[in-house]
Amino acid sequence: MSDKVRQQYELLPYPARDPRDEAQRLIEGSPSHLLELNHYLYAGARDFTQPFRALVAGGGTGDGLIMLAQHLKDAGCPAEIVYLDLSVASRAVAEQRAKVRDLDNITFVTGSLLDLPTLDLGQFVYIDCCGVLHHLADPTAGLAALTAALAPDGGMGIMVYGTLGRTGVYPMQAMLKTLAAYAPAPALTATNQLATARDLLKQLPATNWLRRNQSIGDHLAGGDAGLADLLLHPQDRAYTVPELAELVRGAGLEIAAFIEPWRYDPASYLTDPSLLHRLERLDPIARATFAEQLAGNLKRHIVYLVRKGRAGGAVAWPDDGMVPVLRAGGGALADSLKGRSNLKVSIDGLEVRLQIPPHSAEILGAVDGKRSIADVHRTVGGTVEALKSRSAFKPAFDRVYQTFNKLNRLFLTRGAA
Repeated sequence: MSDKVRQQYELLPYPARDPRDEAQRLIEGSPSHLLELNHYLYAGARDFTQPFRALVAGGGTGDGLIMLAQHLKDAGCPAEIVYLDLSVASRAVAEQRAKVRDLDNITFVTGSLLDLPTLDLGQFVYIDCCGVLHHLADPTAGLAALTAALAPDGGMGIMVYGTLGRTGVYPMQAMLKTLAAYAPAPALTATNQLATARDLLKQLPATNWLRRNQSIGDHLAGGDAGLADLLLHPQDRAYTVPELAELVRGAGLEIAAFIEPWRYDPASYLTDPSLLHRLERLDPIARATFAEQLAGNLKRHIVYLVRKGRAGGAVAWPDDGMVPVLRAGGGALADSLKGRSNLKVSIDGLEVRLQIPPHSAEILGAVDGKRSIADVHRTVGGTVEALKSRSAFKPAFDRVYQTFNKLNRLFLTRGAA
């Protein structure tokens, strides 16, 4: 990673975070949510009473780090998480956030992920690399370094920028470089560059692609750090789904899951049976590519990765012994579904309505993170006549699971969560 990239994050650590806020809330997201990574990398069977070594490569100000560390602490897991980042300023923010939460399962290291071969940090069963590879001069070398540090049965959660959802960003970056090239030397301070970016944003015509792009509001609302990361970054690129798949294949890895899964499914956007029928034969990457082209607003790609040949056995699938677990707020979700036939989902300027399978409220209402699918059947079957028999319950549960897993709300484990 270049000196200019390091300098940007020393000056403006991203995302901007106040460690005092940790006393009020835990920021949760993807990748590295413990339910997610267990579901998609370990078929729901990871035993978190056993040691767990994780690397957060390019940890920044600590969002993924703090979430993962807190989840592992709450699970009573004897974990060691290694935080690695070039920026001393970013590390200081992450360390303070960990201190507020009294998290003692983190080891902080300053350095580049490209230095992993010489840092002698050992191997990891899980690696988080969120928003880093696309800032490297050679992302292929970066992913190769991470793969070399991955345990044979381990997995990764990564995020890279998405090309179509960032429409308008790169022309804007080019315009700002042009303006900087013709500015007098004293004007080339970070403060003046940010002011120039804001001035230009105000003057964008209605036809400008960035102005029309509804996907990037989070960056623009992120203060100086967010604006600089979006428009003034000295080195970044974006990926389409096929380009990401090629990067992953080159490292000897494969994609186990896209997050959120519904966004990479053409059926989330299309209702015409003849169109959907023609897409049925597509492999998962081709389907995800079609969905990306269709939606047009995927500004980032979050994927879970495993070593080549392992993806089919890495992801959890329902059987009677599995324990379904809802993401936080599951009880409210079940209540909100009563009497409804569809669910409105709004994200990045797009609104879709997804069909709610019959009996979703009753089935999800019985999911408590402790009952197995068989126990959920006994609970629901005692009150819903139509679901008393297993032959009726199993397909009903599978439809509910498929819908709410795609929405990133429902996961499976081999034991109580």
